[in-house]
Amino acid sequence: MSLPAVLAQSSIKPRDRSVTGCPQNNDLCPGWIADNVDRYVDPFVRHVELTALALAFGFPIAFALAVLAYRRRWLVGPITATTGILYTLPSLAVFFLLQPVTGRGITTATIALTSYTLLILFRNIMLGLDNVPAEIKDAARGQGLSANQQLFRVELPLAAPEIFAGLRIAATTTVGLATLAFLAGAGGLGEPLFDGGDGIVFRGNVVFCGLLCVLLAALFDLVFLLVQRLASPWQRVGTA
Repeated sequence: MSLPAVLAQSSIKPRDRSVTGCPQNNDLCPGWIADNVDRYVDPFVRHVELTALALAFGFPIAFALAVLAYRRRWLVGPITATTGILYTLPSLAVFFLLQPVTGRGITTATIALTSYTLLILFRNIMLGLDNVPAEIKDAARGQGLSANQQLFRVELPLAAPEIFAGLRIAATTTVGLATLAFLAGAGGLGEPLFDGGDGIVFRGNVVFCGLLCVLLAALFDLVFLLVQRLASPWQRVGTA
C-alpha cells in the first residue's frame, strides 16, 4: 500500500503547510500556527540579533557622547540636536537611503537601528549624571578623587537607574522598528508579518508575530532590570 493511502487510513494527519483552509479565510488559525511554528524561529532569532546589535553599538557611542558633553557643557545642545534629527528621520526612508551605500542586509539595518537609539540613550545618561547630588560630588572631591575617579566610582554608579531606564526604552523602541528591517533585506519578524511571498499573511499570523514582538520587548526589559539589580547592590540594601 502506498504512503498516501496509509496516511489516508491512519488517524495521524500530515502537517498542513499550505495556505489553504483557515489562513485563506483570514482567521486566527492557532492550529495552523502550531503546526508551522518553525516558520517563525529564524525570524525571531534574527529579530533578537538586530535589537542586540543596535544596543551594543548605540550604547558605547551614546555613552562617549554623554561623557564628553558632561565635561564640555556647550556640546549638549549640538549633540542633542544631531541625535534628535536622526531619531525623527522616517525609518522607511533611512532603510532605503542607506542601501546604495551599505547594500541590502544586516549592516544597513544595524546602522539605521543604532541611529534611533542614540537620542534616548544620550538623554538618559545625561539625566542620570546631572541628577547626582552636588553634595556627593563635593564629598568625592574632598576625598581627593580625580575627575575620572569621581565619574566612574561615584557619579556613574549613582546614575545607573536612569541609564538602565534609557536602555530599556531603547530596547523596546528597537524591537518595534526592527520589524521594518526586512525591507533592507535583514529579515526579522517583519518578514513573516508583512511578506506575502508565500501567502501566509492573515489575522492569526499578524497576531502571533505581534505577540512575539511583545514577548521579546518584555524579555529585554526583564534582562536589563536584572542587570540593574546586580549592578546596584546598594539599592537592594536600601530597599530592604
